[in-house]
Amino acid sequence: MPAIVVMLAVIAIFVVAYRYYSAYLARRVYVLDPLYVTPAHRFNDGIDFVPTNRHIVFSHHFISVAGAAPIVGPAVAVYWGWGPALIWVVVGSVFAAGVHDFGALVISVRHRARSIGALAGEVISKRARGLFLLIIFFLLTLVNAVFSVVMANLFIANPASVLPVLVQIPLAIGVGQYIYRTRTAALVPSIIALVVLYATIPLGLLVPISLDPLASALGTDPRTLWIILIFLYAFAASRLPVWMLLQPRDYINQHQMLLALAVILVGMGVGLNRIVAPVVNDVPADSPSWFPLLFVTIACGAISGFHSLVASGTTAKQIDKETDARFVGYTSALGEGGLAVCSILACTAGIAATTADWNVLFSDFSTASGGATGNFVNGVANFAANLGIPLEVGVVFAAVVVISFAATTMDTGVRLQRYIVQEIAEVVRFRPLARSLTWSSMIAVVVPLTLALAPGDLAFGTLWQLFGTTNQLTAGLALAVIAVWVTKRRRNPVAVLIPLVFLLVMTSWALIINLIEFVRAGEWLLAPLDAIIFVLALWLIVEATLALRAAWAERDLPDTDTDTDTDAAEGLGDGTAPTATGGATETGSTRRVAGETDEP
Repeated sequence: MPAIVVMLAVIAIFVVAYRYYSAYLARRVYVLDPLYVTPAHRFNDGIDFVPTNRHIVFSHHFISVAGAAPIVGPAVAVYWGWGPALIWVVVGSVFAAGVHDFGALVISVRHRARSIGALAGEVISKRARGLFLLIIFFLLTLVNAVFSVVMANLFIANPASVLPVLVQIPLAIGVGQYIYRTRTAALVPSIIALVVLYATIPLGLLVPISLDPLASALGTDPRTLWIILIFLYAFAASRLPVWMLLQPRDYINQHQMLLALAVILVGMGVGLNRIVAPVVNDVPADSPSWFPLLFVTIACGAISGFHSLVASGTTAKQIDKETDARFVGYTSALGEGGLAVCSILACTAGIAATTADWNVLFSDFSTASGGATGNFVNGVANFAANLGIPLEVGVVFAAVVVISFAATTMDTGVRLQRYIVQEIAEVVRFRPLARSLTWSSMIAVVVPLTLALAPGDLAFGTLWQLFGTTNQLTAGLALAVIAVWVTKRRRNPVAVLIPLVFLLVMTSWALIINLIEFVRAGEWLLAPLDAIIFVLALWLIVEATLALRAAWAERDLPDTDTDTDTDAAEGLGDGTAPTATGGATETGSTRRVAGETDEP
């Protein structure tokens, strides 16, 4: 089957899903109010809270969540066949990720743009806040460890990509300084920076950079040295103001994302590359089962808890109208699903001309996992070759895209992990750590660095499955918060409960399977980590069940004056809503400013 046919079919499904299913969520489940005064207006400070055009907010949110994860997960999962991977990406994006991302954004907007962690403590229980912090800490540890390995492997396999990636750092800083000092729009300078970045690709081919001589002189291997250098960079980058490096790098990578998607779509259309991988692969008997591991191997691209951190962390502070949450949240989920589909097609139609050739690249799960990023890079390079781009240039282009996305995720991930370390220190009342930027940053770097450098055969597929389970637990907790919030408002929570239950079952099942395998293999670093995550999963199930039962019981109680007042202040009670200008609404003889009687 031609890959372009599958891609066009998926695009059609996503268009229908946005048109009808997201409209149902907006109208019946989340009940969006176009007159509700959002936190961006109520707390407008020109820095964090800024009412922003929905297309610009979408760009910020999408590039923040669509890193390397939706590329790597599907590139591993096609080992079981492209059919199960494609189905999970499409169904997950429409009915799980869309509900999760959209809902997390709406609830945060309704609660003064608070983080999903804070909302967990208020909507579910105080214990849920501690649970959420621990899960986030594990999630960010695995994200940073895995992506450092991804970047190191790509640097070693593609030394010509090193120079363009290094050049991006001063380019981003230059763009940031220019925008900050001149207060001009980012579009033109970031496009110029991207052109300069790609102009260095031929130079990178002429001057490939390898750390082999230095690693040999230091008595270590190149991958270890690359990982150490990557974390040293992340430590420094996480301490810089966001406008100096992180934000301008996002601007540049946004253009990279669009260009990469265009190359993939047009390339596969021109070349009419056919999918040579089997729909369902007849894997060896000793291979891990796709059910349930597929659903944690593909996390980002189907549903990702990391999205709720971004939605409630920065995006909610920029929403101009509450109705914009539908476009920003749901469309971003579909966009990341589209990137995951591109990864599936690159690894099933772009890397091999025959099924026999494909079987060599995916002979066993370890081979498929270790070659995931390389397969994607080569697949994209072959699509680019259909457009007349030399293969070696296409390989470097694809490698630079993946490394750039991974670096952006690490920039954000290390910074977020520092915040989490400080918040955990506050919870346990260890104020010296909570107030120390240096020590919290050190912990945020040393912990994932230790995991990335763990001795023994630490297969990338294993790390990715741990990342997937932790990410899905984060998504499960966010869905639990959303489900309780929706239930308390006497709306139908089925659209939220179905992905919530499915995630909890698949994640718990996968954790048990991994734990047994780790113990059998004597992986005494990973086995305890898996066990801790499993305990947190059980805790999550208990907390979510108790909160949902309490919320459901409240549905049978008659409305109280407090409930009516609260709903009225939210624009949900008697049909009135806060005005867009003054931020006030009148209910009877009561006049309130929007947000002042929002739920705590």
